[in-house]
Amino acid sequence: MVDLPLDRVPMPENQAAMRSDFPANISVSPKLEVRNLFKLFPSRNKQLVVLQDINLAIAANELVCIVGPSGCGKSTLLNIVAGLLPPSSGQIRVDGKPIDGPGRDRGMVFQNYTLFPWLTVARNIDYGLKLRRLGRAERDRRVDYYLNVVGLTQFSKAYPKELSGGMKQRVAIARALANEPDVLLMDEPFGALDAQTKEQMQQFLLELWERTHVTILMITHDVEESVFLSQRVYVMSSHPGRIKEEIRVDLPSQRDIEIKLTPEFLKIKRQVVHTLHDDRSSSHIA
Repeated sequence: MVDLPLDRVPMPENQAAMRSDFPANISVSPKLEVRNLFKLFPSRNKQLVVLQDINLAIAANELVCIVGPSGCGKSTLLNIVAGLLPPSSGQIRVDGKPIDGPGRDRGMVFQNYTLFPWLTVARNIDYGLKLRRLGRAERDRRVDYYLNVVGLTQFSKAYPKELSGGMKQRVAIARALANEPDVLLMDEPFGALDAQTKEQMQQFLLELWERTHVTILMITHDVEESVFLSQRVYVMSSHPGRIKEEIRVDLPSQRDIEIKLTPEFLKIKRQVVHTLHDDRSSSHIA
């Protein structure tokens, strides 16, 4: 089944704030902040350091990607930010307030969709709202709105088995957005898609972000994807996982697939690749 283009829908008034590029030389209060984060796991009568002194900050309405080699702790970091895992030490703050578990202020989108196969598209989106015991009229309003946002209104009564991979991920994103989180966390959301669908979903996510202005922190192993989508890229190194470098993506906010062929894009991509390669080389030597 072919994915549908994103519907052109108006932005809700409460989401119309302009996003910030969060320049390092300007003092702003971050929407999401990770402070001095460590994560240790027990291993053969000792403590294995998985994440070491992680510090990062994301401004309101910013889209930031984290890349790093396999096993560097990217997904562990995102699960801690989501409140699904406790940190060994350090803090996660949303709007300056420490978090101590899952919360409505953070929505999560996983790689494998995590849809309920026995529920229709509309009822999948409605699931979290029902758990919150919102009234039926408000739930229906949000479901209808976010179905329109992700371009799946005519599939509201379909079941997940009737959808393509890209459409399933759109439903998962709509379900997360329906709870109106302050931060959307995405763990390699397009990693299971074929190359063509992946590019379609990348463009879809940029268009969605332009309309909703939700703050997004995304984990990806795809360097090109990280440069195409984000305003900044955090590069992680492994053993233990730590932030090695922060790379700004100085590209126009309005982007299409053709930008991947420009010298400016390739220069930033090369910088990210070299940073990753240097880490792997030094790890190999060690």
